Amino acid sequence: MPRYFIWTIGCQMNKAESQQIADLLDSAGYESVDSFSNADLVILNTCVVRQNAENKVVGTLGLLKGLKNKFPDLQILVTGCFVNSHTRELQGRFPYVDLLFKPGDYPELIAWGQRRGIPIERRPLYYHSNNGCTAASPCALIPIIQGCDNFCSYCIVPYRRGREVSRPVKEIICEVEALVGQGIKEVTLLGQNVDSYGHDLPGHPDLADLLNELSKIDELIRIRFLTNHPKDMSSKLIEAISSRNKVCEHMELPVQAGDDDILKAMRRGYTVGQYRELVHAIRRKVPQLSLSTDLIVGFPGETEKQFEHSLSLVKEIRFDVVHVAAYSPRSGTIAWREYQDSVPAEVKKERLRKIEQLQATIAGEINSELQGRQVEVLVEGTKGEKWFGRTRSNKLVFFEDAGDWLGQLVKVKIEKTSPWSLGGDIKK
Repeated sequence: MPRYFIWTIGCQMNKAESQQIADLLDSAGYESVDSFSNADLVILNTCVVRQNAENKVVGTLGLLKGLKNKFPDLQILVTGCFVNSHTRELQGRFPYVDLLFKPGDYPELIAWGQRRGIPIERRPLYYHSNNGCTAASPCALIPIIQGCDNFCSYCIVPYRRGREVSRPVKEIICEVEALVGQGIKEVTLLGQNVDSYGHDLPGHPDLADLLNELSKIDELIRIRFLTNHPKDMSSKLIEAISSRNKVCEHMELPVQAGDDDILKAMRRGYTVGQYRELVHAIRRKVPQLSLSTDLIVGFPGETEKQFEHSLSLVKEIRFDVVHVAAYSPRSGTIAWREYQDSVPAEVKKERLRKIEQLQATIAGEINSELQGRQVEVLVEGTKGEKWFGRTRSNKLVFFEDAGDWLGQLVKVKIEKTSPWSLGGDIKK
């Protein structure tokens, strides 16, 4: 039986697409293995949002070149955001790669397989999120919209994944119903800009409409969605979040910067004041909301004062989670063409450290409020000797117990807190 290994880095969409590729290969009689060296076919699902991610891709391709020199029959495929429209140029750089195909371009993968007599068949597009667990998780990732129309100045995604294309509502509903029939209890709806869902479909259904329809599925108990764009979040969507019990009280709402001039240079389409008012509007409707954000430090031209504005916003909003990254120029983006990467690397590193340090303090304070309280956890799997799962507000919770709790909702009394996770005892 031929064997395959999929190497994945990057966003949740990449994880979903890697599982779709795995499903296609499984249908063709391939067997999954856990390392490059044991595989007959290797697929790299790549990310180039930041320079270190692209460096990992190039380094891994170098490793595979050596492996292919040793084993000439090894097949190497590359997908994800590393693959741009100039595939001929990439093929020239990496001639030992057997196929380069754009993110989500399964027809190209299927055609490649069929040319080689590999009977790959199209399967439903979804992902069972195992999170490192050996058993099937009760959670699934569901891509609902591909691509992005926003063209933020620092971002390469629209150039690699293309313009926005939504999946039909009925197709998503049928898929979720099938997954629920297989034991799935929580779905996360995915899109580079999930708030834009449906604008390109007949009748223009939106994300709120989709949430309302999915809420009608009886055995589905939790619905999440990401990633949002502040300029595209509607009052109708906020109302759906507050009124639908199955929609979790957790939101990813990237701010990217706390200074208006930097936001303008980033082409984000909103001001700090507008972002602040949006957060207040959501919290008025969903007071128990857990809020996560993304933040970039060291964008071209960012002064110390402008950075302090970002630091102040983090203090003011008190996010539950902040994903912070130092700016790195991406070839082909607007910022790469128009701005010089002027902030020194050591300054970026120090600014990143300050945000991380502040956020660790804030998250620790927020999570400490759960000390001694009971929380409801959907158990996703085990890590080491502990079960783990998440609350509706996306707090990671660990507990020890000899029972089989996979896929069950349990009550856990929190005995230990940290900025990153919670620990407790199960109430039987």
